[in-house]
Amino acid sequence: MTIQFSNTYAQLPDRLFARVSPFAFPAPSIVRFNNALAADLGLDHKQLDSPEGAAILAGAKTPDGAEPLAMAYAGHQFGNWVPQLGDGRAMLLGEVVTPAGARFDIHLKGSGRTPFSRGGDGKAVLSAVLREYIISEAMHALGIPTTRSLAAVATGEQVMREGLEPGAVLARVAASHIRVGTFQYLYARKDAEGLQALMDHVIARHYPECASAETPALALLAAVMARQAELVARWMQVGFIHGVMNTDNVSIAGETIDYGPCAFMDTYHPSTVFSSIDRQGRYAWGNQPKIAHWNLAQFAQSLLPLIAAEPERAAVMAQEVLDAFGEMFEAAYFRVFQAKLGLTDTTEADRALVTDLLHLMAEDTVDFTRAFRELARGLAGDDFSGVKSLFASESLFEDWLARWLSRLGNERAIAATTMLANNPAFIPRNHRVEEALTAANQGDFAPFETLLKVLSTPFEDQPNATQFEAPPRPEEIVHATFCGT
Repeated sequence: MTIQFSNTYAQLPDRLFARVSPFAFPAPSIVRFNNALAADLGLDHKQLDSPEGAAILAGAKTPDGAEPLAMAYAGHQFGNWVPQLGDGRAMLLGEVVTPAGARFDIHLKGSGRTPFSRGGDGKAVLSAVLREYIISEAMHALGIPTTRSLAAVATGEQVMREGLEPGAVLARVAASHIRVGTFQYLYARKDAEGLQALMDHVIARHYPECASAETPALALLAAVMARQAELVARWMQVGFIHGVMNTDNVSIAGETIDYGPCAFMDTYHPSTVFSSIDRQGRYAWGNQPKIAHWNLAQFAQSLLPLIAAEPERAAVMAQEVLDAFGEMFEAAYFRVFQAKLGLTDTTEADRALVTDLLHLMAEDTVDFTRAFRELARGLAGDDFSGVKSLFASESLFEDWLARWLSRLGNERAIAATTMLANNPAFIPRNHRVEEALTAANQGDFAPFETLLKVLSTPFEDQPNATQFEAPPRPEEIVHATFCGT
């Protein structure tokens, strides 16, 4: 089998990774293969969606040209410093360049032990793999930068978690898997030479415009910060909660990475949190901007030796860049939420329309996704009975509605089109995801396939799939989500 690899990360200093060997899984088999993504990557889906392809995508066989390695990185986990983490259950198989000239990693998650496993078994279970498959592909369909899922591969063995579960590997694709924690790993070791090599690699791969800047490290910090501000604003636009915004889970490329206990809100409240390990709500929906800023500060610290020779001067220069984050994020946040209300030529007063509506939604425990979609439908059809029925404080909502309609004036038709394109009808609702995963663990993949199909066109009304729009009934509510490690 031929895959045209073009590996650049493997040419970096070898202290940034450990080379790894295939793990002999007993019977790898393809559970789900992403033909469209394979075509975009320039890969032969007929070759890969095969027994030999299953062995390669599980990490049980190394194709010619691949240079399997486990990446080293450090990180702050829930604010606590861990000097060495790394790919403990994953490996970078190699890099491919698409027919359009873009470079992507092919990365295998659950592919076995590595030198960074820290006592773990290095494996993944089917439910966790399919969960990431569903949510990452849904995020892509929503237009949010994300790692993608190329294939879910069953390994043919049982893995012990709460009990025995089917084992699996996720073959995922990303612009790269370099993290804030990758830079922290070298900074903590006072490895200025390694930092320089890593920064040069990142600039060449992701931010070539930074190479000609007066201070490339400062330009890189500003560029990464801009992508993170936009990314987190887009998460919040669709009610997404990452769940583990540790620095080792922050992609330098600005993509959503490392889906674990992530979830989408049903009922709106800014303090909503799902992750079973986030007991203090550190990574709640409304805290994500603050945490993004904190994580970027750790990135800035890692770049200090590359910013200026004098640490004090470097810190001042980095702080000047970081101080722009608040205004940058706020602009991105209100831009996406004003689009949710059909407001394109926005004013300062429009921000009050956003915040007042969210306050009403929190007070009345209104479903986040449904409220915005019904509002869009109401405007498109000039019938707001659907959205009004969601609010207990109907008079307060009607007051807000009158303000909003007055603001739109005679631009309602344009606003309705904007809203329908920015407010999805379908998200991976937690109870539907769990339903699909439970069935898959019992060998029934029909709910998984149906859910994937519905989520592939989230902004289109689908009359035959209205049940996937509905919030959970009380007995269906998912209160906690898990990493699956």
